[in-house]
Amino acid sequence: MNYNFFTKNKNTTPQNQPIPGREAEMIKGRSGGYMFDAGIWKMLRRCLLIGTAKSTYYAGKNELTEDFANVVTQAVAENPGRVAEEILYASDGRAINNSAPILALVLLSMGETPEAKKAFGEIFPQVVRTGSHFYEWLNYTKSLRGFGKVIREAGKNWLSREDVKGLAYQLLKYQQRQGFTHRDALRLFHVNPPTENHRQLFEWVVKGWEDLPADIPSDALAQIWWYEWLKRNPSETHTAISQGRLTHEMTAPVGKMDQQAWNLLFQEMPIGAMLRNLGSLTQLEVLRADETANLRRVEAVLNNQEHLRKGRIHPIDVLKALKTYQSGGSLGRSKKTWKPVSRIVDILEKAVELSFEVVEPTGKVFMHAVDISGSMGSLVADMGLSCCEIATTMALVTAKAETNYEIRGFSTKFKDLEITAKDSFSSAVRKASNQNFGGTDACVAYDWMIKNKFKADVVCFWTDSESWAGNKHPSQALKEYRKKVNPDVKAVYVTLTPYQISLVDPQDPLSWDLGGFDPGIPRIIQMLANDDL
Repeated sequence: MNYNFFTKNKNTTPQNQPIPGREAEMIKGRSGGYMFDAGIWKMLRRCLLIGTAKSTYYAGKNELTEDFANVVTQAVAENPGRVAEEILYASDGRAINNSAPILALVLLSMGETPEAKKAFGEIFPQVVRTGSHFYEWLNYTKSLRGFGKVIREAGKNWLSREDVKGLAYQLLKYQQRQGFTHRDALRLFHVNPPTENHRQLFEWVVKGWEDLPADIPSDALAQIWWYEWLKRNPSETHTAISQGRLTHEMTAPVGKMDQQAWNLLFQEMPIGAMLRNLGSLTQLEVLRADETANLRRVEAVLNNQEHLRKGRIHPIDVLKALKTYQSGGSLGRSKKTWKPVSRIVDILEKAVELSFEVVEPTGKVFMHAVDISGSMGSLVADMGLSCCEIATTMALVTAKAETNYEIRGFSTKFKDLEITAKDSFSSAVRKASNQNFGGTDACVAYDWMIKNKFKADVVCFWTDSESWAGNKHPSQALKEYRKKVNPDVKAVYVTLTPYQISLVDPQDPLSWDLGGFDPGIPRIIQMLANDDL
């Protein structure tokens, strides 16, 4: 006879089943476990911050992108203004790149209500900031919807903006991308030049300059003039860079590039370009251990929090640069090789920390539970970094801002990763990335803390939220921990994949679900710990 009616633990439920009485609030994850439904708004933020252009362990990129598009469409129908706010939030340096916000922008323009069209028009110039963004938007628009009235208005306004000098910079720097040229765009949108400077700029875009004007036409067109001058005088590359303030995208296709040319470019190089070209600059010996002046400039730019923020430099971009640079060229797309300069490695280590937002130590006790299960070994977008490596970095940033913490890894066991705040990000990533194995059971963190009577004020989970291997749900394990160790403990689950699942019980006022790789998450966790939110 089956005595389950008598022996079954009524307080716990295996993770491959929904919690009795809560079935309507739960959905089955791709791993087979049941989690709470995160809802469309949490899903929207995750997709915007993380992107869906790369397959995860449990889902392909086409499936993820289709889910993203469906969520955006639902959200636009419900509240287009809120969708616009979420797109702006992600696009302002918080998403790992701007592709997902641009895709969502196109989907917003497809909303059926006047409010959706209006919201699209209002945020367009804040999301589509560069020529590269503009081409990407054109590509997505062509693929999804075509060029109706609202699109033509946005494109026309972007190409006839008042800041002609800034527009000329974008048109020169990004002359073609994704199957489009600016000549295509001008013809597509039938832009009438509002000023004489616009007219001359558009004439250059469409026809080029057969004859170089004897004098620079205006300050707005100065870079265009120097670019055309360099085409006719490629041996004078150094002069064109110095006097025309040309970037490497403008110079390299038409000039004669040598070490001195790159050294001149380096002196004015924007922060994003510098971060991407550290390896090349080292290979060219522009950056060397004995070139102290250039190393001081790298430090002044990359170790300045204000520069990082204004340049919208995402922490994951810095982490990627660190990993690529340390590899000496064996990682990343570059075919060049170089011997890393130790001081640049130190500068990048510091830049990772500075690119996150943190506040003063709270004095609280933190337990950081990093998901090291097999699914966390999958790569994120085009970062060349695994989900586990990024989770470890974010946990370490939060730990470095505090004095009382523990960092452990969970799969179906809960193990010491031997990571401390004294670890560099490189060493911490190495320690965690060699651990990916097994199934996922977030409950093992609570079980260990109960067994060891570890009294945490805040428990932070860094995970893809696909917990499936346990004989109880994380929300049930948390209740047990509160009953036996600390009734006031707060739980924060940082979900690092664009899935519509959550380990947070929506009825628990002391649990939070945070999405994606938002640089502000460490600061938010500290504020939650202090009851400042």
